[in-house]
Amino acid sequence: MKAWQMEKELMEKAVPKLLTEEEQGWSAIEPLEKAEDARIKLWWYSEVPGSGAPERLIIAAIQSMENKGFQVEEAEALIQPGLKAFKEEDMASLHRISGQIFHLLNQAPVNEASTYWKYAAYTSWDQLKQAANFPASVSFDVTQASFQDQLYAGWLAQIIGGAIGTAMEGYTTHQLKKAFGKVDGYVRKPNTFNDDITYELAFLKAFESKGFQISAADIADQWLALVPFGWSAEDIALRNLKLGIYPPESGTLHNPFSDWIGAQMRGAVCGMVAPGNAEEAARLAWLDGSISHANNGILGEVFNAVLTARAFVTTHMPSLVEEVVAMMPKDAEYTSVVNFALEQCRKANQWETAWRACEEKYEAYNWIHAYPNAAAQVVALWFGHNDFNETMNIIALAGQDVDCNAAQIATMLGIARGVESIDAKWRDPIGDQLDTYLRGMKQMTISGLARWTATVAQKAAIGVIHESPGKATS
Repeated sequence: MKAWQMEKELMEKAVPKLLTEEEQGWSAIEPLEKAEDARIKLWWYSEVPGSGAPERLIIAAIQSMENKGFQVEEAEALIQPGLKAFKEEDMASLHRISGQIFHLLNQAPVNEASTYWKYAAYTSWDQLKQAANFPASVSFDVTQASFQDQLYAGWLAQIIGGAIGTAMEGYTTHQLKKAFGKVDGYVRKPNTFNDDITYELAFLKAFESKGFQISAADIADQWLALVPFGWSAEDIALRNLKLGIYPPESGTLHNPFSDWIGAQMRGAVCGMVAPGNAEEAARLAWLDGSISHANNGILGEVFNAVLTARAFVTTHMPSLVEEVVAMMPKDAEYTSVVNFALEQCRKANQWETAWRACEEKYEAYNWIHAYPNAAAQVVALWFGHNDFNETMNIIALAGQDVDCNAAQIATMLGIARGVESIDAKWRDPIGDQLDTYLRGMKQMTISGLARWTATVAQKAAIGVIHESPGKATS
């Protein structure tokens, strides 16, 4: 039956009814208004779940657009009126000013003097494949029992890293050292709730059905099915997807946050299903990243995916960093960031010296932007001496988006060094339970997640796919 016929039939069968005042539905408007007011207020001030760090997302959007080489002075002129409206709870003005700011950002003229435009813009996988220097794939037997052991160590380490960082993200090194000194254990009782792993599980669900034939649209479908909400770039991408705007447009349309960390924070899973294969891990990361990010934002996911894939075969972390930085396209701004961080590591005697140089160089970037966080990863992997404790101490005290950074590089350490390299002080409080806010995956086990990942990687490796994804909760 055609859509018009269905609607005609519905109308023809509808019988008039007289509703009481209570039944008419007008009372539902007030809660909707309050919900929209609460949402717009979150753009002007919120505190990060887990750490309580303050953030003002709409001001950060302006900051990000300037980072991306646009003139933002007109939008900046509306910040103070917006803050005034927020303080006075003048909701009419706050909604109007917010819309005006995004309109100005969407129409912002290019700043020809910005260094952003001196670098190549990567807009397709084929372009990246031609420019990057991926090595030949290393043969890796995904059917061996040790593969699942490595995956378990990687997932457990990632969840531990996320739990460490969730309590500390959004602060500077100075403030973190002042508050905690050395981070040699959880600074509070940990839990496994984290928004970062959410998108990796959605990827894994799509990969289970399609294997290496997966498309960005396949992953986007799982975002729609499983992910109830997002923040910054992921929020905008989800809203675009719900309007039928699929990748790559979902990651670029009206998205000032497309160079932020949201893709970089989910690269590890792409490397987990392509062990030893840098190029394939990068390709999967490109597809996944294009849902919510563009250009340098996607390169962040590629970087972490390749680090993870190569961690199965290169177990010395400084060597791994050098190897992967050398693979990245030389004319990308993202590559200039990880190269700068690596240069500081090579000439510094200790991590803080290298990190302070990075912190100063990227001071104009938001703490959720990919750049300062990529630099922090490089510094921690270099100076961590292959030791889980020391690497977590460095990445935690570097600040920025700590849970994303700690989770990703912990995955690499877990894969390369094994579960025995992670002290019981980190493992025991986590146990085997994994709690998420994904539809249909709210309660899982880490061991079950490792088995699920191994199974789908094995099926993909031999070209077996199916249309009825199994559960990962065993």
